[in-house]
Amino acid sequence: MRKRLLIVLPLMCLGLPAQSPPMGPPPTPPEQPRYTPEGQLMRSDNYREWIYLSSGLGMTYGPVDSASAPSSERFDNVFVTPVAYHAFLQTGSWPDKTMFALEVRNSASKGSINNGGHYQEGFAGLEIHLKDVARFPTKWAFFEFGGSQQTSKPFPPTSSCQACHAKNGAVDETFVQFYPTLIPVAQAKGTLRPKQ
Repeated sequence: MRKRLLIVLPLMCLGLPAQSPPMGPPPTPPEQPRYTPEGQLMRSDNYREWIYLSSGLGMTYGPVDSASAPSSERFDNVFVTPVAYHAFLQTGSWPDKTMFALEVRNSASKGSINNGGHYQEGFAGLEIHLKDVARFPTKWAFFEFGGSQQTSKPFPPTSSCQACHAKNGAVDETFVQFYPTLIPVAQAKGTLRPKQ
């Protein structure tokens, strides 16, 4: 007891706390959609810090173009905001203000020491799928950001993306069927739509 008192007293005399607060960067606020005054969505440049869900190679939801060669296939990487991800784990549903990022990257098969298969290369595009119940009549909207584009208007509510997700989305107009770690969550919570 006397040793502890001897250590604390000099620290108090120096005006230092006996225990220092944990060091590190301040916590960042949850990712929320940001809009311009004109209603365009502002690009979220930190989407790679969101929760990674899955990747696809050469996926298409329409007719397959027989002229497209495997060498031109692109990778799709899907990320979701951390707050939405944790809410989904608890409920099996996506809360309002959920944002998905679909990052599209070119693929390559020849380079460095690679002798087979495909790996990701340069950035080809970014799409955001956003749930904002008060803002969009269909609750969800799609936005496309090409290159360094910083703002985007929503796709029309009748767009092919909107129609496809409304018809085929496994959970609340989202393609959970392609996110293998979330399928069991949706099944357990009873939110997974039956296969079409």
